[in-house]
Amino acid sequence: MIKKLKWLILSLLLLVNPKVIQAQTKLFNHKNFKGWYAYEPKSGKHQNASDLFNVEKKMIRLYGDKLGYVMTEQSFKNFQLTVVFKWNNDSTITRKSNKRNSGIMYLVPTSTKDTLWPKGIQYQVKEGGTGDFVLLQEVSLLVKGKQTEPGKSVTSPRFLDSENPSGEWNTAVITVKDGLIRQELNGKLVNEGQLTEPTEGKILLQYEGYPIDFSRVEIKVFK
Repeated sequence: MIKKLKWLILSLLLLVNPKVIQAQTKLFNHKNFKGWYAYEPKSGKHQNASDLFNVEKKMIRLYGDKLGYVMTEQSFKNFQLTVVFKWNNDSTITRKSNKRNSGIMYLVPTSTKDTLWPKGIQYQVKEGGTGDFVLLQEVSLLVKGKQTEPGKSVTSPRFLDSENPSGEWNTAVITVKDGLIRQELNGKLVNEGQLTEPTEGKILLQYEGYPIDFSRVEIKVFK
């Protein structure tokens, strides 16, 4: 009840005072990987993310034979993140897996070492499973009044399914405000929880072997 009341108050504040959040910022400029770096285990960190992945047709396109990710250089606290994505089903491009699996990570601490996969919270992007929380490297959440067990990789299932068919665009919205977290998919609430830490961190887009495109990555930061 208290958690729902907090979200109601936050929603009312946004309606009454739009200055509660800053203007929306594009983390992806549709031209290049400015503000991002890339990582894959064998060669490590690449400050030039285009060494590993591509920006094509105004999209971040993750594909190839190397698992890895792109990560923002900037860290964020109390924000609303919007990511638009779809599976790339082009059979002519190189892939490492035929299993549609990826993820959007957030609250990755700046002190965390680059690895597959670092500490933080993953918005699971997976055929038949988009919207799950995947809690990595001992992160724990209070979900529906129950605390999740800390572990290397712990899944807290989505409340409902809302993913569009493969090949169609999906919109994920992640809201983090004073430890309260909401994950939405295509306009529907699919998961929510509360945590104590980490309360700030970077944004990461995963490549787990199946090609995926991101056309929009934008953030609004709460003041």
